[in-house]
Amino acid sequence: MRYELHYWPTIQGRGEFVRLALEAAGADYLDVARGPEAEGQGVSAMLRWMDGPDVVHPPFAPPFLVHGQVVVGQTAAILLYLGPRLGLVAKSETQRLWTHQLQLTIADAVAEAHDTHHPIAGSLYYEDQKPEAARRAQEFRELRIPKYLGWFESVLQRNPKGSAHLVGARLSYADLSLFQLVEGLLYAFPLAGRRALTQNPRVGALHDCVAEHPRVAAYLASPRRLAFCEEGIFRRYPELDA
Repeated sequence: MRYELHYWPTIQGRGEFVRLALEAAGADYLDVARGPEAEGQGVSAMLRWMDGPDVVHPPFAPPFLVHGQVVVGQTAAILLYLGPRLGLVAKSETQRLWTHQLQLTIADAVAEAHDTHHPIAGSLYYEDQKPEAARRAQEFRELRIPKYLGWFESVLQRNPKGSAHLVGARLSYADLSLFQLVEGLLYAFPLAGRRALTQNPRVGALHDCVAEHPRVAAYLASPRRLAFCEEGIFRRYPELDA
């Protein structure tokens, strides 16, 4: 049964963490909002799941996944659902919970990256909160990026199966998501991001390893991979990097 991913069609955003899992597993999926409305797809199809009065469990916001009768919102919950079905998580309950914890920590880092350019409110333009953004970005660069990547470095170092992966000896959805977090940091904060990776070489090695995964590499080189832009979570404002 085909997976139906619903997310905004012009940005990577939080939907990209789900796309990477689907692509790495070679799953049959439809990126609904990027399809033609004439075929029942597009943004209007996505909004029907969110606003339709007949949807018993409406998602709060994209991304969300539709799989038969199952509708799952929130990136971490989607990956918790997909992980065992795509072979991107261990069979052990303990390892699955650990992988989920890693994913939730990545979600925290992503939220903080977003708040560097929208520290007051998402409803305001970046230009309306630039002084606050500068202060928030400095704290994020100097304290939070090193803390997050340093923690993931320690996770890799402590993995009993070796430092090639976050959990066990095989690729998991947490590896894919850490790759995307690093990609986003290198886009939005190239100076601070590279500096942090110098201090956390295992994280850098994992990022490079994921990029070389055959299916991931093919996806990254394809038109299905949207480019970073200043409408997504990770935005490059040179004045916020140092």
